[in-house]
Amino acid sequence: MFCFKYSIHMESLKVRLYTYCMDYVMDRINRLKAEIKKTQSSANEETKSSAGDKYETGRAMAQLEIEKNTTQLREAERLQGMLQAIHVDLVSEIIIPGSLVTTSKGVFYISISIGLSEIDKKQYFIIAPDSPIGKLFMGKKAGDTVSWNNNVYAIQSID
Repeated sequence: MFCFKYSIHMESLKVRLYTYCMDYVMDRINRLKAEIKKTQSSANEETKSSAGDKYETGRAMAQLEIEKNTTQLREAERLQGMLQAIHVDLVSEIIIPGSLVTTSKGVFYISISIGLSEIDKKQYFIIAPDSPIGKLFMGKKAGDTVSWNNNVYAIQSID
């Protein structure tokens, strides 16, 4: 009988990057849900203490804020869905969503658009496959090059 211990240090870099992205999205979703609830509650309180034009203006402003946050919430939930479609343990010879791409100009994790992020004191570009540079990377393999924004990225490896 074997006994395995799980350690955070045993996690692969791809798993840590994936978890970082999922935490980023979940934090955003939770913040937006709380903001919507707070705005709705505030609007309800406004109705108890106001009358006339002030009431209508406050209610309209609250409704606009709720609509804005709801739109952002839908986008965050879309990002969550994109992440859930990634198979972290899948390694491909070509760049696909979930690939960790080492280039001559940095390391890219293809998942969602977060931008430059630091994990374990190293910097990674976390980009979406449908971003301008992400579209250029998709389908490429080690040894290929990508030109973007007056820079040439030599793809060294794909994990």
